[in-house]
Amino acid sequence: MKNGLLVDDEFIHGEERSLTVRKTSLFFTGDGFTVYDCKGRLVFRVDSYGGPNTRDTDEVVLMDAHGRCLLTLRRKRPSLRRRWEGYLGERSDGQKPIFGVRRSSIIGRNSVTVEVYGDYMCGEYLIEGSFGQRSCTVVEAETRRKVAEIRRKVDASTNVMLGKDVFSLNVKPGFDGAFAMGLVLVLDQIYGDDLLELGEEQVHPSAEDH
Repeated sequence: MKNGLLVDDEFIHGEERSLTVRKTSLFFTGDGFTVYDCKGRLVFRVDSYGGPNTRDTDEVVLMDAHGRCLLTLRRKRPSLRRRWEGYLGERSDGQKPIFGVRRSSIIGRNSVTVEVYGDYMCGEYLIEGSFGQRSCTVVEAETRRKVAEIRRKVDASTNVMLGKDVFSLNVKPGFDGAFAMGLVLVLDQIYGDDLLELGEEQVHPSAEDH
C-alpha cells in the first residue's frame, strides 16, 4: 500500500512549504495562475486562452515552471453535481484518472470530497471552508490530519492583506504540492471568484512578502 497520491516527487518536501498563488487575470474564472515559492521562483503555471468562456471548458492543465504537463483536470460529464477528475501528465484517450473531486450534495455543507483511486493509505480527503474567501483546509477524511491550507496573503513589508487574486497555499510535510495545486484549480472551477473584490491592492509575489 502506497503512502499517498504522488504526482511528482519533486514537489514533496520534509518541511512545510508556503507557496504564493497569483491569478493572472481578475476578470474571468480560471483564466490562469502562476505559483511561486518563498524566494520568488516560479513553481507552477496554468495558462488559459478561453477568455470569458474559460469556465465552460472541460480541461485545465497544471504545468511546472518549464512547461511540463503534470496534471490534467477534466470535468466529468454528465453529472448531477460538479465533478472533476485528475489525470497524470497530458491526458490521452482511454487513460484512467488518479483521483476524483465532487462537491457536497448536502444543502448547507460547504465542503468538497476528493477520492483517490488506487491502493493508498489515504483514499479520501475533505476540503472544508470557503475558497471564495481564500480560507479552506484539506484534511485526510479518516484521521482529520491537515495536509494543505489556502489562506489570504498579507504583505509582510506593509502588513496589508492582499486581494483575493493573490493567496497562500501551505503544503504540509510529505504531501505532494502538485496534487495540492491541482485541487486549487478544481476549486476555482467549481466555485469561481464571485466574491472577488476588485480594486484590492495587488503586488507581484517576491521573497520579501513571504
